[in-house]
Amino acid sequence: MHRIQKQLLDLIATHKDFGSYSLRKMAEIIGVEGRPQIVKYHLRQLEKDNLIQVNLEEGVINLVKRGRAKASVSPIYSLPVVGSANCGPANIFAETNIEKYLKISSSLLPRNKKSLYALIADGNSMNKAEVEEGKVIENGDFILVDKDLQNYKTGDIVVAVIDGMATIKRFIEDKKHNRIILEADSTEKYMPIIINEGDDFLLSGKVVGIIKG
Repeated sequence: MHRIQKQLLDLIATHKDFGSYSLRKMAEIIGVEGRPQIVKYHLRQLEKDNLIQVNLEEGVINLVKRGRAKASVSPIYSLPVVGSANCGPANIFAETNIEKYLKISSSLLPRNKKSLYALIADGNSMNKAEVEEGKVIENGDFILVDKDLQNYKTGDIVVAVIDGMATIKRFIEDKKHNRIILEADSTEKYMPIIINEGDDFLLSGKVVGIIKG
């Protein structure tokens, strides 16, 4: 067995949350920093040898005994957290940069879990925005975003990426002037963000839930 595969097996056996680490973090731990593809390759080899069961999308790696994976004690889902999104001025954002995983009961998540990611709210410009009954977006909350919900309409709370920066705002479609307005929903006063045709802008999903920080 390859040295790296033995290291990985030992870590999986001794760290119950090892599957929640990013590939980049795993690479750092085993001494191949900056080379996450090496970790991915060896995990796949261990899986082919029926030594582990891997679901990187859900952040789960289980040891396999007698050809069967260890049963999960509870229906826990690992949701990728890709950083922070400022609820005021936009913040640096890259959906592909998974910083960590948020472990949460599946019962607290919408049905379509595979299209979800989480951001940490930074700021107070959406502290009146009620996503779920009795829950508003406050500084430090985990914001659940469904990247597959692309049918945006006025009033939706969205993650907007402007010039490579991200922010959480309420979406307003101004058809009369052929533009989009991103508005705060806060106890404080914030200027709206006006998006005109040709601006470097995209929407990265609708906000569908809040896990209080």
